[in-house]
Amino acid sequence: MELTTLDYSLIIGFFTIVLIIGIVVSKRAGKNTTEFFLSGRNMPWWLLGFSMVATTFSTDTPNLVTDIVRTNGVSGNWVWWAFLLTGLLTVFVYAKLWRRSNVATDMEFYDLRYGGKPAHFLRGFRSVYLGIIFNVMAMAAVTLAAIKIGQVMLGLSPIETVLIGGVITVIFSAVGGFRGVVYTDFVLFFVAIIGAVGAAYYLVNMPEVGGIKALISHENVMGKLSILPDFSDKEALIGILIIPLAVQWWSAWYPGGEPGGGGYIAQRMLAAKDENHAIGATFFFNIMHYALRPWPWILVALASLVVYPDVASIQEAFPNVEEGKLGHDLAYSAMLTKLPSGLLGIVLASLGAAYMSTISTHLNWGSSYVVNDFYRQLIHKKADEKELVLVGRITTVVLMIASAIFALYLTNAKQLFDIIIMFGAGTGLIFILRWFWWRINAWSEIVAMFSSGIISLLFWRYEQLLFLDENAIFPLWSRFPLVVLITSVLWITVTFLTPAEKTSTLIRFYNKTQPGGPGWKKIINEASSQGINLTKGEGKWTVPSGILAMLLGCVFVYSCMFAMGNWIYGNYGLASGLTLAVVVSAILLKRVWDGIKGDVL
Repeated sequence: MELTTLDYSLIIGFFTIVLIIGIVVSKRAGKNTTEFFLSGRNMPWWLLGFSMVATTFSTDTPNLVTDIVRTNGVSGNWVWWAFLLTGLLTVFVYAKLWRRSNVATDMEFYDLRYGGKPAHFLRGFRSVYLGIIFNVMAMAAVTLAAIKIGQVMLGLSPIETVLIGGVITVIFSAVGGFRGVVYTDFVLFFVAIIGAVGAAYYLVNMPEVGGIKALISHENVMGKLSILPDFSDKEALIGILIIPLAVQWWSAWYPGGEPGGGGYIAQRMLAAKDENHAIGATFFFNIMHYALRPWPWILVALASLVVYPDVASIQEAFPNVEEGKLGHDLAYSAMLTKLPSGLLGIVLASLGAAYMSTISTHLNWGSSYVVNDFYRQLIHKKADEKELVLVGRITTVVLMIASAIFALYLTNAKQLFDIIIMFGAGTGLIFILRWFWWRINAWSEIVAMFSSGIISLLFWRYEQLLFLDENAIFPLWSRFPLVVLITSVLWITVTFLTPAEKTSTLIRFYNKTQPGGPGWKKIINEASSQGINLTKGEGKWTVPSGILAMLLGCVFVYSCMFAMGNWIYGNYGLASGLTLAVVVSAILLKRVWDGIKGDVL
């Protein structure tokens, strides 16, 4: 595929703007770690919201969606659509708590909520476990997508793609810090969304596909269109819909969808001006992420079934692609090669934007863990701010190199998605309850973290015997719930077998975050006996109303998403009903949320 002068101009112009932003904010970003990792805690909701959306608008996401749609149909996306429940619980319950905690990272939370050596170990270990190991895995998935795009669209080798994309990204990430990431994310979002929508419109209407009516009536596509799985197929129904909605959303840890908030979402909440800006940012993110963004990717995935009905047809069209990189996820990049000049340049720039936004966020987020929760706590406690910023910049470079190397050994994005989901299975309930139940301690989290990983490894080691053989002990869909069940039993047992956190630690945590609820009654009474009033200024406990707001928010966002899909499909009656549901749920949600804000907390 040949690029024109116009294409090159668009791409070069975009990368130049990004580098200029990084250089302009570099002096302020290097002042101290608060500026480098949290931009001085004075960011407005809309800028943080756009940053969250841009971060999750990564190069591997359209590849993942394409893989899912081609393999399991549109309904297969419930494996990540279910995380909306997690996201809105964070919006209406946890965002204000994170902002009140005033910690520098969500790892620092462990020294606030727990105490002693177990808390210090948990903070240090998870800073490496998530900030380096899991973070490198997540970035490798994004880089893998960039490699596939480079091979299919530009004929670049994997190493060439890594060098070009990685060098530019790591420069502005290391120089500009969090402020540079957020500012560039704002630009990157618009480039990415224009590219995604423009590509979907052109590819659906090109002669090989024939427009939306021809697309949805094509024999390769008709069986893939349903938003809900086939209820007569028990395996598909349980695996695609029931488990994600009943178990996965609250039990699994996944970057960007952590139960109770966490990771780079928590980083942005902590950088907000105040609680209201933290709430506004996360709500805006969830609306954009789930309601508005999936359909351009889904349409391209469906169109790819017409042009490239199977992996063999992709291989035939692109014989130079390495055999180990072949898969259904490659169809997205394959479709983009059919774009005309100008639009091609915009789309390539948008893919570059998606790549840089996600990688830069992960680099800054990961290095914040290494600096604040590992280096400063365990290596050099008296390090000055200049030294810490330098360590942060060095860590940024090292993380980029490690993820690039790992990406060369991966084959598809879905593969890594499944690994991350399984390794976090069973830990999510702790992240939800630790704010509202005093009895959870550091050992609860330590046991959950290790048992989830060990059980997942054992299940993979013996998956043929346990899940895949004709006479397997368990059905395949039960693997995830079993990890959750065993992990939950272990951490709950350990919680009651180990001592509770010191009362002074729990009083300090409650006094600072004011979570409220019956789970803290014992601590409130003990504090009262010591002459400490922990409930001063508290009004009605807002969590029940927050959960109601979450449910109404789910109706609102899902109705938006499905209304848009049915308008596209031409199901105008159903689309009209869903649009009405959008309006009604929005009105009810506003009333509930106004009531929550009216209660003093």
